[in-house]
Amino acid sequence: MDFDFSDDQEQLRDAVRKWVDKGYTFERRRAIVAAGGFDRAAYGELAELGLTALTVPEQHDGMGQGAIDAMVVMEELGRGMVLEPLAHAFIASSVLSSHAPAAVQSAWLPRVASGEALVVLAHQERKVRYRLDVCEAKAAAAPAGYTLTAMKSIVPAGDQADAFFVPAQLDGKLALFLVERSASGVTTRGYVTQDGSRAAELQLANAPATLVTTDGLAALELAVDTGIAATCAEAVGVMDQTVALTVDYMNQRKQFGVTIATFQALRHRVADMKMQLELARSMSYYASLKLGAPAPERRAALARAKVQLGQSMRFVGQQSVQLHGGIGVTDEYIGSHYFKKLTQLEMTFGDTMHHLGEVSARMQDTAGVFA
Repeated sequence: MDFDFSDDQEQLRDAVRKWVDKGYTFERRRAIVAAGGFDRAAYGELAELGLTALTVPEQHDGMGQGAIDAMVVMEELGRGMVLEPLAHAFIASSVLSSHAPAAVQSAWLPRVASGEALVVLAHQERKVRYRLDVCEAKAAAAPAGYTLTAMKSIVPAGDQADAFFVPAQLDGKLALFLVERSASGVTTRGYVTQDGSRAAELQLANAPATLVTTDGLAALELAVDTGIAATCAEAVGVMDQTVALTVDYMNQRKQFGVTIATFQALRHRVADMKMQLELARSMSYYASLKLGAPAPERRAALARAKVQLGQSMRFVGQQSVQLHGGIGVTDEYIGSHYFKKLTQLEMTFGDTMHHLGEVSARMQDTAGVFA
């Protein structure tokens, strides 16, 4: 089996890396955080690079690429801690392509591809604790379609997005709907999260909605799994840059007249960081490769990947802070922002303990040892 990236994927990586290095500097990121944590112009630049169209089918003005291409992009965006939620363009493409009726696909996929429409997943509620099968939002039939009443939390760029995927109970079963932010009955309250990105509380009061599918749980699981794969890839990029930043600092910082990179105990800690990074990278590849598998296999694989990524993110972030000393937690130093990013990514789409429970629940009697 060939595990090398194709020439096209390497060119894609190079293009995104150049944009991050030149177009999304730490100074620009700080300015975006100060302005609220989301920049529509930056999202437009991602669209101009073709990234919002990357996984949209060609018949809907997309590029028709796959999960590995998306993974390459998210790794590079992770290096720059890009705040704009490109992962939700991949989620929208996956959900619409797999579950939406033809009319809904035609109406929304070209807009997602062009970057005109930012459609984000709004599924979290205060009481569910990452569970996807628990939902208090209610949907009701209306003369013109459906209406939704719901409260959703931590919606990425929720007060800036153009539409939301919202799961809700319809006739006792979970269904998935698409709600436009400009619709009547939609209220958002935006705020900046710990890593500097923007999120919002979303309230729907009999808001008009378009039905995506009545098989809402399957669609929601696909959406979250796509998000987990993107999060894993982004985390690899963040960790890669964190390790590089730490090594560079150790090669400059002197103690007792020599650089601390010469101290054997500290070198061992860096080696452990690199080992955790490579474990995370391999599981990120595994996650992206499993996105096309049958749902039970995919769900188990993505939970395994998130467990390893969570453990690696925590270890790499904490070791980086320790090896930097006091400067590692100052706001002026970029390293503290990588640490906050890793901390938030660990909780995105379910934290490590949640996914450890998911892995445990999906184990067979032999736990795979004798199978």
